[in-house]
Amino acid sequence: MNQSKEELAVVMETPDAVVQHQAGFGGATEDDEMAAEHFQISAGTDLTPLLEGLHDDTCQCPHWGYVIDGEITVQYSDGSEEVDEAGDLVYWPPGHTLWVGDDDAEFVLFSPHEEHMDVFDHMATRMED
Repeated sequence: MNQSKEELAVVMETPDAVVQHQAGFGGATEDDEMAAEHFQISAGTDLTPLLEGLHDDTCQCPHWGYVIDGEITVQYSDGSEEVDEAGDLVYWPPGHTLWVGDDDAEFVLFSPHEEHMDVFDHMATRMED
């Protein structure tokens, strides 16, 4: 499947982030239908507060992806951290949060559709509080 980022549906948009999502992007044996997602996140954005209330206050959805631009710091439930930067292929297992440093970041993720939509719904509710 080939999908231009201009055609991806916007599932979340704030002054600091735009998230686009395409369901039906393949499947994995243990997960539901996969989605392709394009993220643009502004410098200084921390998703951690939006994940509060989920198990371990972290995203429990696995992601496979590629960092197009910028740097993303990912912290796992065990406290370990990694910095993913432009050109990196990534896999983030369940139990993570992330934030963007001094520069904007752009990345693509492939995630189980229903599972990640549940996380987006939770984040949207947290933004309303």
